[in-house]
Amino acid sequence: MLDLHLQMFDPEAMVQAIRDEMVQMGFRELRTPEEVEEAFRNAAGSSLVFVNSVCGCAGGIARPAVRYALEKGLVKPDHLFTVFAGQDKEATARARELFGDYPPSSPSIALLKDGQCVAMIHRSDIEGREPLAVVGRLQELWHQHFSAPADRG
Repeated sequence: MLDLHLQMFDPEAMVQAIRDEMVQMGFRELRTPEEVEEAFRNAAGSSLVFVNSVCGCAGGIARPAVRYALEKGLVKPDHLFTVFAGQDKEATARARELFGDYPPSSPSIALLKDGQCVAMIHRSDIEGREPLAVVGRLQELWHQHFSAPADRG
């Protein structure tokens, strides 16, 4: 019986489905260090970088939260990038180098302004929370770093 369950579990198919979900949301998947370098070299303005993970609990919260924030227009980045921790290790390591002093975490959501990381939502900010709580935190950070001050004219 256990052998049957192991045969039905296809980790490659699961990873591909998670990759496809991010691409369908409009993310550009970065799978090599060179792709990371090229993407960030040309990423003026705002970027949202999703460090993907197969982690069921945190990943199953983070991906829907990001989807909701993008679909509802709560955040409007100029660029959407994703790297996949544990799958594309060198690309993920290179992206994390660009996150400055923020420690590695997956899943996580990084906000970059002109290639500089200005905020990060770590796994510890995601795990055990409702997706809408993560949406709220993402929106708060977005407004803090990317919203223009109100006209006082």
